[in-house]
Amino acid sequence: MNQNNQKHSFHLVDPSPWPLFSGAGAFFVTVGTVLYMHGYYLGTSLLFGGLVLLLSVMSLWFRDIIREGTFEGQHTKDVQTGLKYGMLLFIVSEVMFFFAFFWALFHSNFNPSPAIGAVWPPFEFECVDPYDLPLLNTILLLSSGASITWAHHEIVSGNKSQAVFGLAVTLALALAFMLTQMYEYASLPFDMSDGIYASTFFMLTGLHGFHVFVGAAFLSVCLKRLFADEFTTEHHVGFEAAAWYWHFVDVVWLFLFLTVYWWGA
Repeated sequence: MNQNNQKHSFHLVDPSPWPLFSGAGAFFVTVGTVLYMHGYYLGTSLLFGGLVLLLSVMSLWFRDIIREGTFEGQHTKDVQTGLKYGMLLFIVSEVMFFFAFFWALFHSNFNPSPAIGAVWPPFEFECVDPYDLPLLNTILLLSSGASITWAHHEIVSGNKSQAVFGLAVTLALALAFMLTQMYEYASLPFDMSDGIYASTFFMLTGLHGFHVFVGAAFLSVCLKRLFADEFTTEHHVGFEAAAWYWHFVDVVWLFLFLTVYWWGA
């Protein structure tokens, strides 16, 4: 149907090569990871080749979506609503992802194996003090949640300078969080191969750290778009999606702090 004559408010997307290339990139990453873990030489090349392809496709695909919404006016109210529902469903899928690893933590906590002394945490582990670096990271991340809410409020109010400042503060706090977590990892007396306690600890905190990195990249793109005046008081779905994702990261960290660091120790 010719979009000039369409009788609805939905965006009929043009044919695109990006779904095919993104699927190929994901396939290469999966196969490359398996080969790398089994010591095959080609595994490393396939893994990094797939990552480069995925990142390239993400950049080009997001560019197309930004062009469609910002310059072509394709993101009507109905389209924006659909995008928001899509982001909410994605966050729900991420909740289920974390739920699986929290399940492993609680199962090992309530039913500790005799192999580790039938106690949790195991006797030989020197647990992380929850009131040291974890508490600092909690303060940093919760503060970033407040600053991104401030930035959102300023975008809705049409105050670009304050929105830029609030978003920049959020990114600075995110960077401080990641650096603090890296320092914590470097100073830990155990690594991921030291039994179920270490495995669940690194899986949950590391997976969350990766989500912080992804969220920070998401917000960096929003900061660039904010400078380019691509957000309006009525149309800033990209920023809303990033803010929702960041609040999700905040909530997951609260559960991590309470269960892994405080209660788990």
